[in-house]
Amino acid sequence: MDIALSTYHIKFFMVKSFKTFLKHTSKDFHNQSVNPPVVRASTIIFKSMQHIRKTQVKDQKKPTGGHFDYGRQGTSTTYILQRILTKLEDSYHVFTTPTGFGSVFLAIFSVVRPGDQMLVADPVYSPTRILTENYLKEFNVRTVFYNPHDLKTLENNITKKTKLIFVENPGSNTFDFQDLSKIISIAKKHKIFTAIDNTWGTPYYLKPMKLGFDMSIVSATKYYSGHSDVMGGSLAVNKKVFNKVKAAEKITGLRLGPDDAYLITRGLRTLDVRLDRHSENAKKIAAFLSKNKKIQLLYPFKKNSENYRMWKKYYSGASGLMGLKIKSSSANSVKKFVNSLKLFGYGYSWGGFESLVLHQEFRETGKRNYMNLLKDEHLVRLHIGLEDPKDLIQDIKQALKYLR
Repeated sequence: MDIALSTYHIKFFMVKSFKTFLKHTSKDFHNQSVNPPVVRASTIIFKSMQHIRKTQVKDQKKPTGGHFDYGRQGTSTTYILQRILTKLEDSYHVFTTPTGFGSVFLAIFSVVRPGDQMLVADPVYSPTRILTENYLKEFNVRTVFYNPHDLKTLENNITKKTKLIFVENPGSNTFDFQDLSKIISIAKKHKIFTAIDNTWGTPYYLKPMKLGFDMSIVSATKYYSGHSDVMGGSLAVNKKVFNKVKAAEKITGLRLGPDDAYLITRGLRTLDVRLDRHSENAKKIAAFLSKNKKIQLLYPFKKNSENYRMWKKYYSGASGLMGLKIKSSSANSVKKFVNSLKLFGYGYSWGGFESLVLHQEFRETGKRNYMNLLKDEHLVRLHIGLEDPKDLIQDIKQALKYLR
């Protein structure tokens, strides 16, 4: 199957704005549809064996996609999503996976081998930590965790075996913002691959490829989809690692299905509108919570803080996910505060239209080497949705009375 881009009319001319591009890309003029069709296929059929061989030759000449001989390579539906995300990321190519964590695994699996060492940010997503620290140890891959606020712990642990620096920014649950350019400088000096989990900011607020990262991961389950009804991940790459990731993707079969790809493409149309509203609402909630003496806000709000300076240096905005470090001698009162919220759902994930809350236990935060959480300090995570911020503030206000 040879997919001509002109069929789906991906407009690049006269489109300078991210916002405009999202609204006008990938229209299907062949079927006269504003959205591309969902093409499902395991077997790709051809007119002849010669047609198969010609398609395979085209794929070799243009390995970034669009020419399929088997359904595991994708269809026009998945390819369209890849092209949109490649444009948004300013990358050489984007691979799509069935889950966000699938993209984490694919990034690591593509460049790390037995005998190698990885340097990983201490506040990474708990499953990422379990994968790198526990499972990969059984395959003779050593993982060292560095302090996001002291990059000497990164550079001092580099050896000849160091293959990858894996960053999550901001840190999971604790929202630590790192000096990204300094990390890239260290990596390039030592010729080490770099990957970043950019789910919180998305390329709407941060473009890691422009900073010099080799790989950029986004959980498409979150803001890309925006409606809490689909799982997916994206892995943007530069030309240097493209062949490694392509080979790893082929052998693992980590490929997003067309139905999920369609839903994510549909969600992307309003990514900017939704993120602007998430950000606007989150700022209002942060302003309200910053006045409470029992709460330390884990969000780029306090202008004289190191976290704020690192956020301001690299990001054009902030999304709707934040943390609260609550000082209380009673863990039960913190749980009561959380359970008393009426407009915040209790559940995992985030990035959808609705507000969510979680009381963070150890298994959510994961083991940390550089997190100093006292006995009377408790972590709560809020995802600020698209509701009226006045209603959300009133809800939080009535629940705060239970904090002791």
